[in-house]
Amino acid sequence: EEQLVESGGGLVQAGGSLRLSCAASGFRIDDYAIDWFRQAPGKEREGISCIIGDGSTHHTDSVKGRFTISSDHAKNMVYLQMNNLKPEDTAIYYCAAEKSDVCGGYYNPHEDEYDYWGQGTQVTVSS
Repeated sequence: EEQLVESGGGLVQAGGSLRLSCAASGFRIDDYAIDWFRQAPGKEREGISCIIGDGSTHHTDSVKGRFTISSDHAKNMVYLQMNNLKPEDTAIYYCAAEKSDVCGGYYNPHEDEYDYWGQGTQVTVSS
């Protein structure tokens, strides 16, 4: 069964760091674009980072310079290192997989356009 499982969320003070993990099973991430999304209370889901099989990445302006997406193909894992966290980063973070070799900065707002979604992990940043 194909699935994505996020982990690594938690409560952290402003200025702190967390590393989220996205574990893929049942398929190889090499052939997919893996996107990180987040959804804050009362707000729409927002795509923030993407990585594809050749290691190319994209980060939106809201996280550029603070968040770094990476992957380990041997472990079939994708990570999101989040530094200098701010209270406005508080959200549920999701990873999603799309059969694509493009990370062009477009994060499809239609959930059903992605092949797989994780269940999400909560990140809470206190001021």
